[in-house]
Amino acid sequence: MDVPLYDSLDGQVVLVTGATRGIGKAIADGLVDLDATVYAGARDTGDIEATDRHAIELDVTDDEGMVAAVDRIEREQGRLDVLVNNAGVMDSREPLDEMPTDVIDHTLDTNLRGAVLMTKYALPLLLADGGGRVVTMSSGLGAITESQSGGTPAYRISKTGVNGLTKYLHGEYAADGLIANSVCPGYVQTDMTEGSAPRTPEEGAETPVWLARFRPEAPSGRFWRDKAEIEW
Repeated sequence: MDVPLYDSLDGQVVLVTGATRGIGKAIADGLVDLDATVYAGARDTGDIEATDRHAIELDVTDDEGMVAAVDRIEREQGRLDVLVNNAGVMDSREPLDEMPTDVIDHTLDTNLRGAVLMTKYALPLLLADGGGRVVTMSSGLGAITESQSGGTPAYRISKTGVNGLTKYLHGEYAADGLIANSVCPGYVQTDMTEGSAPRTPEEGAETPVWLARFRPEAPSGRFWRDKAEIEW
């Protein structure tokens, strides 16, 4: 698809949640390479070793911490152009009847509630200059059109939910200039996949970084994989 893109993100500010390792770190790396000012979210900022980005304390299950992170970016930069909702967990793979309630709570709290509230708190700053971009990490496991068997129910439901968030953001805020998209990075080598996946984090980061480059006239409210639109 021929999509209008920024060649450089120089002068633009990006917040990436869950940016200490895996796909999140690779996304932050890619955005730094595009000359963006990157705030790399981490529960422990000591885990951010690179000096070419701003380490920012951020736990998406902590409401006050999310507000504080946005406040810091506004204070230091006066703007936010892109939010990448990347933080996520996959704590258990049992079917729903066997999954402990605390695992369900933790997964939905991190993957779904965290993305919803992080976006809520970031929206005023994103919209302040006529609209920004929200890129939300989803999964093929959350696609309604796919078979929903095979365990990992809390993870699947959380990713279906963030796709709903993307559709809502497009419907509610497109007129204000916001571009919101979900992305499936594919099966990527991360702590969650325990080394069984074929894709590197860098490969998984390619489409999220591409989406962060979308110009105001680019598509919104869609679900992407490998820079191509896929079904919800």
